[in-house]
Amino acid sequence: MTAKMLFSEELWKVSRKMRTLFDARVRAEGLTLPRARTLMLLGKKDCMTQTELADALEIERPTLVPLLDGLEKQDLIKRLPVDGDRRAKHVALTPAGREQAAHVNRLVREFRNDVLSNVDEDDLNVAIRVLEAMTRNIEAAS
Repeated sequence: MTAKMLFSEELWKVSRKMRTLFDARVRAEGLTLPRARTLMLLGKKDCMTQTELADALEIERPTLVPLLDGLEKQDLIKRLPVDGDRRAKHVALTPAGREQAAHVNRLVREFRNDVLSNVDEDDLNVAIRVLEAMTRNIEAAS
């Protein structure tokens, strides 16, 4: 097996395992992975349009609507009108949503520390360069 094949397979495997483990951790906190990801993104910005949020989550807008409906029912987000565009909506965290986003960010930090424990800093820097090169290749191929 070539290094490219082995690397690709390991990357897929690690990605799936990370997603499964993080999903289990957020579910233990009463969240779903999509809700946790949404809270994390909104926690980084004061406000995003629904289109920006769908793009950042890499999901279609029709998929986003029920996700936001659920977060709104939990009083974690609010949807606000966009000046000059009656159809567009901004999505912002409520005070309870900001608390929940902060909690999710703590879970992410713990997760990251667990997953990357005993991984050498130099190895991480090489891996970052490889992943950045792969990202550029994917974007160029799109």
